[in-house]
Order: sequence, then structure tokens, then C-alpha cells
Amino acid sequence: EVQLVESGGGLVQPGGSLRLSCAASGFTFSSSAMNWVRQAPGKGIEWVAGIYSDGRAYYVDSMKGRFTISRDNAKNMVYLQMNSLKSEDTAVYYCTIQPQWNRLVSQGTQVTVSS
Repeated sequence: EVQLVESGGGLVQPGGSLRLSCAASGFTFSSSAMNWVRQAPGKGIEWVAGIYSDGRAYYVDSMKGRFTISRDNAKNMVYLQMNSLKSEDTAVYYCTIQPQWNRLVSQGTQVTVSS
């Protein structure tokens, strides 16, 4: 059974940083491309960043330079380092498995950016 468990969210002030983690199990993680997506209140699912099995990363243009996705294939973990956070980054963040980038199978982790 595929399991994805996100953690690391919380309340942070504008300009602050958070590091999200996603623990994966139940599938061949090391050969799977992974994504971070988010969903703000009342909005659809937005793709944030992706990472291939070999570590190549790709981002939404608006997040380049602020967010960094990484992975540890030995630990079956994927991470999202978020810096210079803005109020519009407030959302529930999920990790997902390519190619179904918008298929949510987990609870996500809430990120709230507010002063």
C-alpha cells in the first residue's frame, strides 16, 4: 500500500523559512519522480516542484530561488525547503508521485504564513 506522510508545516512569519518532509513507503521510491503540490483554501491543487529519481529538480517559475526540493533515496524521503515565505504561500502541502501529480493520497501538512 502506498503511503506518504508529510510533516514540518506550521505557522511562520512572512520572510521566514520551513522545511517540509515526506516519508514514502509501499512503492519503489528510488525510481519514482516525486512532487510537492499545495492547496490553498477555496482553490485548486497547485503544482510546486518536482524531482526525478536522479535528483534533477524543477519548479514553478514563481518559486524558483525560494523553494528547494530534494530527496534521500536511502531513507525514502523527499523534502521541500521553503525560504522567504509569503502570505500567499499559505496552504496545505502534499507530496505526490509522478505521473499523477495531482492525486492526493495523504493528509498533507499545513503551512500558514502570517504575522
